Amino acid sequence: MIVLTKLNNALIAVNSDLIQYVEETPDTVITMTNNDKVVVRESMKEIIHKVVHFRRYISQLIESEYERQRDKI
Repeated sequence: MIVLTKLNNALIAVNSDLIQYVEETPDTVITMTNNDKVVVRESMKEIIHKVVHFRRYISQLIESEYERQRDKI
């Protein structure tokens, strides 16, 4: 999940796996896979950065767990 800011300054956590696409119109609009739309303050570039950072973090957790399990054997 990534944390973003709605136009009213409320924070929202978005499941980045469910993002279908992001547009800047000029507001940043995220369209989810179920066609729900969320308008946020962050730019498209910031959202992409947050998604990449989150996925790298998850990959590191998986790799660490794999190594921990391997060391048990």
